[in-house]
Amino acid sequence: MKVVSIVGARPQFIKLAPVLRAIQRYNRENPGQPIQEVLVHTGQHYDYEMSQVFFEELSLKAPDYHLGVGSGTHGYQTGEMLRRIEEVLLREKPDWVMVYGDTNSTLAGALAAAKLHIPVAHVEAGLRSFNRRMPEEINRVLTDHMSTLLFCPTERAVENLRREGITEGVHLVGDVMYDAALQYTELAERKSCVLETLGLEQKEYALATVHRAENTDAHERLSGILRGLERIAGEGLPVVFPLHPRTAKKLRRLGVALNGVRVLEPVSYLDMLVLEKNARVILTDSGGVQKEAFFFRVPCVTLREETEWVETVEAGWNTLVGCDPKRIVQEALEARVGVESVWPYGDGRAGERIVCILCGVLCEEKADGAEGDSLGLG
Repeated sequence: MKVVSIVGARPQFIKLAPVLRAIQRYNRENPGQPIQEVLVHTGQHYDYEMSQVFFEELSLKAPDYHLGVGSGTHGYQTGEMLRRIEEVLLREKPDWVMVYGDTNSTLAGALAAAKLHIPVAHVEAGLRSFNRRMPEEINRVLTDHMSTLLFCPTERAVENLRREGITEGVHLVGDVMYDAALQYTELAERKSCVLETLGLEQKEYALATVHRAENTDAHERLSGILRGLERIAGEGLPVVFPLHPRTAKKLRRLGVALNGVRVLEPVSYLDMLVLEKNARVILTDSGGVQKEAFFFRVPCVTLREETEWVETVEAGWNTLVGCDPKRIVQEALEARVGVESVWPYGDGRAGERIVCILCGVLCEEKADGAEGDSLGLG
């Protein structure tokens, strides 16, 4: 069986890693019927800090194809990906195309495959923010409706699909990002020196990330968030702010300088895990960072009005504040721990389940919903 996996952005490299590990394990145990994995990197994220360092740290194979699409408008980027991915699929003739998450790479890969009548497997299916102004929401909805296999991280994701009439091919497997966190946190703590390099003390700083277009492309929203970060630092809680290239570009265009905030270049995955685990509070508009905060039992302040990861809010570990600087400061400085609840993200074996289902091997297809442990906190 030949599977073409399509990725292009930093979160997708993380989601890919547990699946590739599971494929490698499957091939060792089934040498007579191996899965041939063809990896396509669209180049949506293309610089070292946002791309190549992740392949190195996660020990991922080098992409078989690097399409080099780069940045651009949504229409240009998606169109170029669609054209170039189609060429790869016509050459490789895979049995499956596997896409991850909700980026333009996800949509382009699913659309190229569907037009060629190649079945699509969507990892992290069923998520909904119910905000159609988000490009990610459009991408994930369209991809789900083109997919043959839909690998859901949570019960809520399964229910979202059911409400849209999608019930065939839906599998509750757990969250591949939880797999990755379990697999790489120990390595991160062993190899990363980021706290020492930055002179940070455990639980004595706030960690912030901002990258979504709804925040970076709206001047008032971005200004409100930045004022909030400055005020938090002014209240004596250091703010560490790894700067996404999109956000950096916007700040340069606006001529904005952040007072008192520790601005960094993008950090590697291992460094990010260590920064997240040891922060007092995390402020972010990233879905993946919201989850990782929850994994580590670190209070999270989400710089949006809605989230796909509603389980983190319901458990009290995540608070939605939008871009209001007053609320940002208040929730960050008064961040409270949540409650222990039924663990919603599986048992760390999502990658194995995905491969088993893809191959038609008998396995436990459903994450059992048992309570999971947070990472390193007991």
